[in-house]
Amino acid sequence: MFDWLTGTAFSVAGTATTWAELLGFATGVLNVWLVARQRIANWPVGIANVLLLMLLFWTAGLYADAGLQVVYVALGLYGWWHWLFGGERRSRLTVGRTGREEWLGLALVGAALTGGLWLLLDRATDSTVPLADAVTTALSLLATYGQTRKLVESWWLWIVADLIYIPLYVYKGLHLTAALYLVFLGLCVLGLRAWRADLRQEAPPPRSRPVPPPSPRDRPSRGRPSRG
Repeated sequence: MFDWLTGTAFSVAGTATTWAELLGFATGVLNVWLVARQRIANWPVGIANVLLLMLLFWTAGLYADAGLQVVYVALGLYGWWHWLFGGERRSRLTVGRTGREEWLGLALVGAALTGGLWLLLDRATDSTVPLADAVTTALSLLATYGQTRKLVESWWLWIVADLIYIPLYVYKGLHLTAALYLVFLGLCVLGLRAWRADLRQEAPPPRSRPVPPPSPRDRPSRGRPSRG
């Protein structure tokens, strides 16, 4: 099975594409489309996708991305449960926004992840792109966390990550994967628009302020009737 997945499916301009990359392309597109439509099936499809990408990235020397897939499996299981029971009274989760304190926490975690991974990849591996690998890994983890909680801003994190991933994969010779992330980028924009529209529909209508009763001074005075 391992040999088949790492074997060549086809070649384009002398560049071989493995079965793992081809299947990763198909499951990846399906996964993002399901997320954008808020379908619970995105989680099992996503878990299958990250297992394929783990194999692909390891053989390409993208070790942080390969290790990231292990975390994605855990987040995928958590997201699967949270979408089903994370709402009020253990109901289905609805789309929400990221609060200010949560943004601050994400920024601190993202900076620590980027710095730590950059140092690790630069000193402990033969990675040729340690900084780009670290940045995209941190962004992807934060975006996936936001996705498990149905936070609409998670799409912005995915968009930024994809804009870095595309040239990175071209540089590493993973042309089909780069094309996949170009498709991801378009789907992320559509997902952002869809979740925003859903958020507007779920928002309660603004409450109208009650009109206070007029004060005695504002009431019209009644004049005495004149005697003819």
